[in-house]
Amino acid sequence: MPLMFLAETVQAYRERDPAARSNLEVLLCYPGLHAVAIHAVGAFFWRHRLHTLGRFVSHIGRFLTGIEIHPGAKLGRRLIIDHGMGVVIGETAVIGDDVYIYHQVTLGGTSTDQGKRHPTVGNNVIIGAGAKVLGAIEIGEGARIGSNAVVVSAVPAGTTVVGIPARPVERGRQKAGFDAYGTPAEPCLDPLLHEVDLLRRELTDLENRLARIPHDYVI
Repeated sequence: MPLMFLAETVQAYRERDPAARSNLEVLLCYPGLHAVAIHAVGAFFWRHRLHTLGRFVSHIGRFLTGIEIHPGAKLGRRLIIDHGMGVVIGETAVIGDDVYIYHQVTLGGTSTDQGKRHPTVGNNVIIGAGAKVLGAIEIGEGARIGSNAVVVSAVPAGTTVVGIPARPVERGRQKAGFDAYGTPAEPCLDPLLHEVDLLRRELTDLENRLARIPHDYVI
């Protein structure tokens, strides 16, 4: 990882994590930063066809940080892996700039083919703790993946998804901002609960109409 990229990643941690009190603290105590730096070394070997050495560096990174990033994965700038333990990023995964990933996230494959089989994550995406994003799918720019969601299909840009399987929800506000754990602070509308609520309203309306019938048809 070039020093310039390292410096801007440290600054990104300082801006987004209120617990980061100094640059030195981030450099010494943030395993997500260490994992990305180690990945840069492994990726260098991988690009030069030293695959076993690249995998070994990746293995050392997993041992030291609890974060497994395949050396073939492509990472954008200012990637933040918060807490980090249990994160797995597969070989053909592509991650854009300014992405925020929490612990226990998996960017995994659903195929045994040698080609593209892991997700492509756009810029400014947030992936909540425990989320599983599986297959050669695209997560659009600015999307939010809620904690523990299982995503197996493409997510359009600017969309928030939650649940198993993940479904779009209303974000609760139009203005872009940082959503901790991929879930807006404002009430987030689960699509199934929304349908139940609509049914309840229709039932209440029907009951009210039936109650008015004797009065409407008085002779």
